[in-house]
Amino acid sequence: MRALLCKDYGGIDALVVDETPSPALKPGEVRVQVEACGVNFPDTLIVAGKYQFKPEPPFSPGGEISGIVVELGEGVEDVAVGDAVIAITIWGGFAEEIAVPAAQLLKRPPSMDPRVAAGFSMTYGTAMHALVQRADLQAGETLLVLGAAGGVGLAAVEIGKRLGARVIAAASSADKLAVAAEAGADEGVNYAETGLKDAVKDLTGGKGVDVVFDPVGGELTEQALRATGWRGRHLIVGFAAGEIPKIPANLTLLKGCAVVGVFWGDFVKREPDANRANFDRLFGWAETGAIKPLISETFTLETASDALRKLAARQALGKLVVDLAKG
Repeated sequence: MRALLCKDYGGIDALVVDETPSPALKPGEVRVQVEACGVNFPDTLIVAGKYQFKPEPPFSPGGEISGIVVELGEGVEDVAVGDAVIAITIWGGFAEEIAVPAAQLLKRPPSMDPRVAAGFSMTYGTAMHALVQRADLQAGETLLVLGAAGGVGLAAVEIGKRLGARVIAAASSADKLAVAAEAGADEGVNYAETGLKDAVKDLTGGKGVDVVFDPVGGELTEQALRATGWRGRHLIVGFAAGEIPKIPANLTLLKGCAVVGVFWGDFVKREPDANRANFDRLFGWAETGAIKPLISETFTLETASDALRKLAARQALGKLVVDLAKG
């Protein structure tokens, strides 16, 4: 089979498309013919050896896939050959086939396009877990979303609106804020042109926001924390800016607020029933059009490295997807 391979930890430029054996099936696993694979920020880290998971090279990046089950391993009973599925794989998705534990599969709605499905699980799963289990976001509260035009940011905007929140989108350009507004954001802040804290305080009448969704990190984290109101919850989702911030702990005392970590990957393993309940809601919203994932660009396996470069440069709007049926 063809795959985009990391033959040694060297970053995006060291990746090559090559032939590699199809993975062997272990008991409890299924073989999935990959239709499409979402592109995510951890992909850029894992090929550089900077992610918390470090697979032994050679391996393929690609942490979320959509595809068709083509073979069952020993002991698999709740999945059938021909099922259309999505799965979080951590790595291995930029390949024509992948072996996945059956317990990690979710059957996708029949109406969901495989490219949309490939860009759905990680962004919407993360945002849903963050806002529901970690923030307990309530109707009528105000939610600030950093990086609001990226894949996970847009998911947070949409889910926040479905949960009844007022959503303030924060991004680095007018074009990005326009995309967030299309997804339902009530107001926008261009943090490339104005101070984030002061702009958010102005929009909230000095009160501050109830919840911050922060997949960006860097200097924006402290600014957003300073814009958090009494008993607010600041969700640490990721560090797309590349810098892990150091937070002044006195701010949490003065505001009576909480800084809350969001690790969706471990949540899936530790609380699978809660994760499936989240996806039942998400799939229902997707089927009715209440959420509309934005796939802004698709790539072939041969151009998948370009997708990773675009994401690393923070140039992506919505979600980027590698389409294994192309090329």
